[in-house]
Amino acid sequence: MSYHKIQKTNVLVTGGAGFIGSNVCADLLKHDNQVVCLDNFSTGKKENLNPFLGNKNFTLITGDIRNFQDCRNAVQGVNIVLHQAALGSVPRSLNDPITTNEVNISGFLNMLVAARDEKVKRFVYAASSSTYGDSTALPKTEELIGKPLSPYAVTKYANELYAHVFALNYGMEIIGLRYFNVYGRNQSPEGAYAAAIPKFVKLLMAHQSPVINGNGTNSRDFTYIDNVIQMNHLAALTENKSALGQVFNTAVGERTDLNQLTSLLKKQLSEFDSKIASVEITYGKERAGDIPHSLASIEKAKNLLGYKPTHNLEQGLKEAVKWYWENLR
Repeated sequence: MSYHKIQKTNVLVTGGAGFIGSNVCADLLKHDNQVVCLDNFSTGKKENLNPFLGNKNFTLITGDIRNFQDCRNAVQGVNIVLHQAALGSVPRSLNDPITTNEVNISGFLNMLVAARDEKVKRFVYAASSSTYGDSTALPKTEELIGKPLSPYAVTKYANELYAHVFALNYGMEIIGLRYFNVYGRNQSPEGAYAAAIPKFVKLLMAHQSPVINGNGTNSRDFTYIDNVIQMNHLAALTENKSALGQVFNTAVGERTDLNQLTSLLKKQLSEFDSKIASVEITYGKERAGDIPHSLASIEKAKNLLGYKPTHNLEQGLKEAVKWYWENLR
C-alpha cells in the first residue's frame, strides 16, 4: 500500500537511536529528508544508528530532552518533530517513578516549548495505550479512558494533557499516537525491561522456556513497526484540520492472547530450527500495573488520517522473526 510520505523536509526524531526511532530515521532517510536525531543513549543503541552515520543527510546530537538547551539546539531549522524519546516500561516506572517522570513529563514539556519557540510546523508524539488504564471497554476508543495503573501511564496521559493545552493556547499543530505493543526489527531482547516478543524469541532460539506472566489469557493488540512508521508519516503530513490536536490509536485492531502469541512464535521459529516446536512454556505471577486486555479501535485513524495497516500479527511476525533469527543469535 502506498501513502503520502514526508519528503525533502527537515525532521527531528527524538529518541532516534531507540527501536522505534531508528526505524523512523531509516524510513525518513529513504525519502531524501534531512534527519536530526537527538538521543542520550540511556535506552537507545549506537549500533541502531551505524547505517546512517556516514549519510550527509543525517545529524546526530548526543543530548538529553531533560536539558532544555539540548532541545533548543535540536529543533533549530526543523519543520517536523517526531517525538519518540521516553522511558518506556511499566515495571521500570514502578521501580523508578522519579526518573520516568523527569524524562517523560519534564522532557516532553521541554520539547514542546523548544518546538513552540522555533515555530515548528508539526509536532507528532508517541503516546501510549497504557493511558486506557482500568477502562474495561473493548475495543479501546480514543475518547474513553480509565484511571492510570502505573507511573508510566500517568506520564503518558500527562503528555496528552500538555499537548492539548499547547495546541489550544499557542496554536501548535500537534498529534499524538497511542502505540499498542510495537514489535519488529531493532527491538532489543536484553535487559530487565525488554518487550515480550524479542525476549521470548531469544529464549526460544536458545531452547529455553519463556515465562508468561499469569495464565496466558491476557491479550494485546500487537503492532508491527511498519504500521507505526506509516502513522508517523500520516500524522506529520495530514491537512485534515479535524485531525489536529487529536490522539490516535496506532495498532492493527486485532487481539491476541499470550498463549496464542507464543504458539505463533514457536511455529514460525521452528521453520528455522525444528527443535523449537517442543520448547515448553512456563507460567509465572501476574505483573503489577498491567492492563489485562488491549484491543484498539482504529476507525478514527482510518477516517481522519487515511490509515490502513499493512501488517497484521501473522504478517508482521513473519518479517520480525526472520530479522530476529538473523540478528539475535
